[in-house]
Amino acid sequence: MARPVVRESAGATTGRVTLVGAGPGDPGLVTVAGRAAIETADVVVADRLAPWEALAWAPAHAEVVDVSKIPFGRSTSQDEINRILVDHATAGRHVVRLKGGDSYVFGRGFEEVQACAAAGIATTVIPGVTSSVAAPELAGVPVTHRGLVQGFTVISGHVPPGHPDSTIDYAALARSGTTLVVLMGVRTLPAITEALLDAGLDGGTPCALVADASLAGQRSLRTTLAKAASDAATAGIGAPAVAVIGHVAALEP
Repeated sequence: MARPVVRESAGATTGRVTLVGAGPGDPGLVTVAGRAAIETADVVVADRLAPWEALAWAPAHAEVVDVSKIPFGRSTSQDEINRILVDHATAGRHVVRLKGGDSYVFGRGFEEVQACAAAGIATTVIPGVTSSVAAPELAGVPVTHRGLVQGFTVISGHVPPGHPDSTIDYAALARSGTTLVVLMGVRTLPAITEALLDAGLDGGTPCALVADASLAGQRSLRTTLAKAASDAATAGIGAPAVAVIGHVAALEP
């Protein structure tokens, strides 16, 4: 049986932190190892996109700390989250950091591991089902398909093309021949699609948008690269949503 990655800090005699990737939203997609960690937690530090129904698995004495980051709303800084993890673990508690998706896919999980390591706190990382694959799959879209595409590229749309913080070469993406999966890109979708079009990607390239994947309100939209931004706005597609750009988005079961 595969075991979670454990990072032990030399001489650690305090509590511990377990990072649990909780999947795209449906608590049924939390791994068995993730549930076992929640069941032994003294403190659960949970994100907005984590399945809050999973908190029912925690012991009655467990404290729940909401560290949601709400777009254009209340937000807990990463430094504050790090402090919460370290303080509770230093007090001898088992702290479960519950995140949507996978902790290491745009989840800042490794920053939290580093903060714990600097404080001498032992950490365990339990992988989660990432929405970059799960959301398309739940909408009937494979990210790869034999004879059609041999790879997929996952990018963050948190900042638009041309932004000083963007490290993405959209021209290279347009030439890559891979399926493009965009996370956190609802707000920046117009700029992203424009950059890909300007780089030469065909406007007729199929595109799928999946919102609230795995939840009762899941919605999906099939469109094209040229029409993706306008169609998403017309349909009222909002965050959290995943965009899939490539020929796989035209496949039907």
